[in-house]
Amino acid sequence: MPARLYIVSTPIGNLEDITYRAVRILREVDVIACEDTRTTRRLLEHYGIRTRTVSYHEHNEQDRARELLDQLERGESIALVSDAGTPLLSDPGYRVVRAAVESGVTVEAIPGPSALLTALVVSGLPTDQFHFTGFFPAKESQRVRLLESMLDEQATLVFYEAPHRILETLADLETVLGDREIAVARELTKIHEEVLRGTPASIRQTLAARDSIRGEFVVLVAKATKPPASETPVEDAVESLIHAGVSRMDALKTVARERGLSKREIYRLVNGNRGPKPR
Repeated sequence: MPARLYIVSTPIGNLEDITYRAVRILREVDVIACEDTRTTRRLLEHYGIRTRTVSYHEHNEQDRARELLDQLERGESIALVSDAGTPLLSDPGYRVVRAAVESGVTVEAIPGPSALLTALVVSGLPTDQFHFTGFFPAKESQRVRLLESMLDEQATLVFYEAPHRILETLADLETVLGDREIAVARELTKIHEEVLRGTPASIRQTLAARDSIRGEFVVLVAKATKPPASETPVEDAVESLIHAGVSRMDALKTVARERGLSKREIYRLVNGNRGPKPR
């Protein structure tokens, strides 16, 4: 084969979800660069592929990218794979692709499975525009800031999340987004594939009731709606309800629902617009 870097998509669960072309390329290249050689070896053994493998992951990416580029420049062909799905999407690979492009080496994609697209098309949410952000930050404060920065996005939001953090993340989604529609997909293409649809609160309740939570998650959030513009300032709308006998908390909730905002955002607007009292 000519010197070329192939970006090969591999199954995210069901081993049948691989193309004939991907199997052929994996057989014919000189070496396969794997995120985890043990994981990839199971796939290769299933298809009787005996190509040599080397590790290529986030801890050795910088050094290994240089080594792989040297091999490409010597005329060898290399297939880059991740543990599952399409490489470079929340997985290592950018450095070697960038180095190959800068050196004039041909880079060719062998398309196939992707958890991102698989979840999106079964979510029931709009697919005309979407914004993929990768994994949620590990810290609550960072998750909240990220979500607040995307409150008005006119696109379906797509995130990845680990099972040990999914309940905390759903709680943050409820805090920031309120009752906005979401979908949560897990174990895609596997025996126990599942897609939960509803609000952050309802899905969190469903998962919290289980003895254990397993599988990598894809979390999808409906695009922001544009409620009819109101000429009444937010703080005046809240005060008007309070004067009518509604509790402050219920007033905040009502205005938030009417304007398509979270209670947290309404609270920020009301308190942020309060300047110092005149003396």
